[in-house]
Amino acid sequence: RDKVMIIATGGQGEPRAALARIADETHQLKLESGDTVVFSSKQIPGNEMAIGRIMNILAGKGVEMITDRQAFVHVSGHPGRPELAAMYDWIRPDILVPVHGEMRHIAEQARFGRAHGIPNAVVQNNGEIIRLAPGKPKKIGNAPAGRLVLDGDVILPADGTTINERRKLGLYGQMSVAVALKANGKLAGQPEVTIQGVPAEEDRATLIADASAAVAKVVGEARGGDRDKLREQIRLAARRVAVRYTGKKPVMDVMLIEV
Repeated sequence: RDKVMIIATGGQGEPRAALARIADETHQLKLESGDTVVFSSKQIPGNEMAIGRIMNILAGKGVEMITDRQAFVHVSGHPGRPELAAMYDWIRPDILVPVHGEMRHIAEQARFGRAHGIPNAVVQNNGEIIRLAPGKPKKIGNAPAGRLVLDGDVILPADGTTINERRKLGLYGQMSVAVALKANGKLAGQPEVTIQGVPAEEDRATLIADASAAVAKVVGEARGGDRDKLREQIRLAARRVAVRYTGKKPVMDVMLIEV
């Protein structure tokens, strides 16, 4: 084993990359005590937990690990200024459109290109359409851009309504209120309140009872037949109870049933 070196992907903790699969023993390569893994790249901010998970598994197997903290092993996948300057000298482009990195990296790349003799360096945002010819490069429009996620069999925008609703439900929980009303607007029975994901373990029953009582009070004091206004009053009354008990504003669902 001391004569074999394997170059594998996954130094940033990517779950589907080779190193993660080797650590999880879902790959044909197996590591054992006495083997050495060299992480030849610095940790990208945000990847610490994923990388740490793999390191913990490897440590449990008795694998020795070497990172940029122990040795000068970092290998960058990005060219430095000398490499970029050499490429510009070889190609001598008329147009430079930096596309990788955050805005500060893109802007600096454009500045460096101009300083190295490239006449047209374009700084663009995600989704902007740039016409390269004829004439000088110019922004001419925008195209849809952003992250997509696969949810079941449906592809959704990562910042769309569905995902945002899921986040709110996960953060705050949900409270549903069902109110049965007679034709004259009076209660036909005690309001039904249910909660899901609202952090009220020990006070759950009391919270529900207080919310139901608060809703009944609002309905009893209501004047006129404006159902939208009544629905909003019920929503606020029930949510105030949830806030009092938990400090959170759950996602509210109010149903008015005419009987």
